[in-house]
Amino acid sequence: MFLELPLHSGSIEVVTGSMFSGKTEELIRRLKRAKIAGQETCIFKPLTDSRYSVKDVVSHDRNLIESVAVGVSEDILSLCSNTTRVVGIDEAQFFDMGLVEVCKKLALRGVRVIIAGLDMDYLGRPFGPMGSLMAIADDVTKVHAICTRCGSLAQFSFRLSSDKKLVSLGEKDTYEPLCRNCYKKAVEDKILVINEITSVN
Repeated sequence: MFLELPLHSGSIEVVTGSMFSGKTEELIRRLKRAKIAGQETCIFKPLTDSRYSVKDVVSHDRNLIESVAVGVSEDILSLCSNTTRVVGIDEAQFFDMGLVEVCKKLALRGVRVIIAGLDMDYLGRPFGPMGSLMAIADDVTKVHAICTRCGSLAQFSFRLSSDKKLVSLGEKDTYEPLCRNCYKKAVEDKILVINEITSVN
């Protein structure tokens, strides 16, 4: 007995990289192209991300597309209709791990799922569900920012503040894109400063 395949072939695409690398910009570009092609789209973002807008997905360059803010990944399934052909998900690193199963279910429905998110947190570790999403993706696009210290390609998001919370929303006053060597030096310098302050106190 053969499994009846959906009329539309589903897929999972991941756009990932550091802060200021153009992830959301690329997500918006792909979604706008899908809309031009007459495909029904749904775009989602986590409730935690309200830096530029509560209801829109907005890039650092202020390009935007209307979206729905959701609290948990499971809500995405119930908010997509049977005619939805393309689903966009921004800031995927802030979602719960259930997002992986949600994306798999959507793809099996024949939906094209496009995900944008940080691959690593400020400590250089895989961020939230992003590692698992990259593993199950049909296609992964790794985009890069430019290292603000040496001009090389940057893949790390260095946190300038001393905030140790995993999720700390911010902009260029809070984060700096760095290459591997500059990131290593920045972390070492930061530890040195912290140690000096601690020893004085």
